[in-house]
Amino acid sequence: MKYLPIRNYINGQFVEVSTGNTLDVISPVDGVHLSTVPLSTATDLDVAVQAAKAAYPAWSRTTIKERVQVFFRYKALLEKNVKELALLVQEENGKTYEEAVAEIEKGAELAEFACSLPQLIPGEVLEVSKGVECRTEHVPLGVVASIVPFNFPSMVPNWTIPNAIALGNCMIIKSSEKVPLSVGRLAELLQEAGLPAGVFNIVHGDSEVVNAICDHPDIEAVSFVGSTKIAKLVYQRATSNFKRCLALGGAKNHLIVLPDAIPGMTAQNITASMAGCAGQRCMAASAMVAVGPVDHIIEKLCEEAQKVVPGKNLGAVINRISKERIERYITEAESQGAKVLVDGRNPTVEGKENGTYVGPTVIDYVRPDMAIAKEEIFGPVISIMRTNTVDEALAIENANPYGNAASVFTQNGGLARYVMDKASAGMVGVNVGVPVPREPFSFGGWNESRFGVGDITGKSSIEFWTKLRKTTTKWNPESGINWMS
Repeated sequence: MKYLPIRNYINGQFVEVSTGNTLDVISPVDGVHLSTVPLSTATDLDVAVQAAKAAYPAWSRTTIKERVQVFFRYKALLEKNVKELALLVQEENGKTYEEAVAEIEKGAELAEFACSLPQLIPGEVLEVSKGVECRTEHVPLGVVASIVPFNFPSMVPNWTIPNAIALGNCMIIKSSEKVPLSVGRLAELLQEAGLPAGVFNIVHGDSEVVNAICDHPDIEAVSFVGSTKIAKLVYQRATSNFKRCLALGGAKNHLIVLPDAIPGMTAQNITASMAGCAGQRCMAASAMVAVGPVDHIIEKLCEEAQKVVPGKNLGAVINRISKERIERYITEAESQGAKVLVDGRNPTVEGKENGTYVGPTVIDYVRPDMAIAKEEIFGPVISIMRTNTVDEALAIENANPYGNAASVFTQNGGLARYVMDKASAGMVGVNVGVPVPREPFSFGGWNESRFGVGDITGKSSIEFWTKLRKTTTKWNPESGINWMS
């Protein structure tokens, strides 16, 4: 085992859990046993919640100008330790080193945005009648929880940590049991940045801890990022306990390609979108809808896909179960009449034979009724469906139950606007393979990619992580009483 056993982080210290139950943490890069992660119980969660409750009064009374100083220092520490943090992400998640570096850099950008919050929440004040003022201010919720996935061990935690904590909340985070190492290192950096003990806590585990978070009476809000199936369950359970909840689920992102699209740029963008992070991101291109004669672009796409080599510029998928599931989708589609143009099944990666790799895969002549066209694959696979018109392409995109992202590749501004208006997705791109908005814009899809109202990132996350207090004051008794006062 390369690292010491993982422990929970509560009240500024790493602590043992109440039971000895653990899971192995295996690197998808080469199969090395990295560590063990504890399976915490509701009792362990309660210890963390009590620590957060105890820290909350002092932290929430600290001015936001003071609170964000922690995140100025935290951003600098992320940048200072980028190589170490990236290598840790690479080991436990399997993505390439370059992708891991980009993930840490995005975390620094998220921390930087949190530092701007004092300028974004000054509230409003207005004299509504002679001597009578109405004022609004953003008030933290209390103890909040964030449940995060395996595909971005550092970035997705940083979607929630800086904003929620800078706004005055105390946080419990539950990382994926597949990638528990990175979040522990983030805890150390937050402590080094001056975050008081108890403001940030980590409780590791599986579904038992997730259910306990949804049920705990002292947790005011829950954010979740993961599959749609689990997002629904978390949203239902948390809201049934009268908690604020925002649960982000899976996706099936469609890229509509028109004949006038620039072949080289389009092929590069689609390849990067479907193969980046081994396709393990909810913004990955999963379905390409080819409109009319675009064979010249598909040929270029295949050329670009063949430049992506497992173990070199393509990382591993998270584990063997995922590898087998992805390859099963490809085989099933082929047996149903689809044509595999670039086949990524069972690649050989020299020196990493125990790693879990799937090569880039391009499949043509996929029908909309096939499983590979409808379900989230979460691997480096692009399915091509052919249509004659833009409206036919939009009908396919609109019929998909998810709604994270959609893109159109064209040089026709009118058609691009038409697709932007008609696509059923919360994030839309034009000639962009991964239309993720950058700060201060918020991340979030529609339909079955998102359950709840609001955002957990960006400027609009203020509404999720705070509640609004409205105050009316009067200091002029000589004015008497009227309907406004």
